[in-house]
Amino acid sequence: MQTNNSAWLLLTYKVPSEPSKVRVAIWRRIRSLGAVYIQNSICVLPASTEHQRQFRMVQSEIERGGGEAVIFETLALDAKQEARVVAYFKHDREQDYEEFLDKCADYKKEVAKEVDADHYTFAELKENDEDLKKLKNWLERIKTLDFYGAPARETAEKQLAECEALLDAYAAEVFEREQNSKAPLKGNPRISARTTPAAKKAARKTARKKT
Repeated sequence: MQTNNSAWLLLTYKVPSEPSKVRVAIWRRIRSLGAVYIQNSICVLPASTEHQRQFRMVQSEIERGGGEAVIFETLALDAKQEARVVAYFKHDREQDYEEFLDKCADYKKEVAKEVDADHYTFAELKENDEDLKKLKNWLERIKTLDFYGAPARETAEKQLAECEALLDAYAAEVFEREQNSKAPLKGNPRISARTTPAAKKAARKTARKKT
């Protein structure tokens, strides 16, 4: 995406007060682009061909909903004004990263709880793996909208890596236990601590035949 860090696209719009779902849908659509509101119904994105296209699509949605919208390309008057707008973007992404970090902490607690309970199962591994994928996708979405490098980005990446390392360790233990449960049995299978239910049943059947 080609951007000009000193220029922004400004979208100003108005929509009918009713139905409210149109106004809410437009707000969510704009926020999903990573745009920031500098005033009510006035939002900004870094200037780029991609953002032009996205704002034009929003403009079309607004007009189809009975509203009006105008798009401008604009520059700040000076470095101070530019820094203020950049700060808006960083603030919004910081909030996203903080929410993400809270979820990473929850994830670590969940895996640690299973470890403390000595609960190593494929079902739990699969569930935790799916949750990790969601965290990865979430962070990628935040980073895509982090146009100016919010400070918490590095911390978020580090915490995600720690979550993945924790899951790798959990998975290794699950695989090891599964492998041990399939290992050839030595001696009388009926007294093996790792004998599976199926093996126990087969052992009892063999014992009855011998008698």
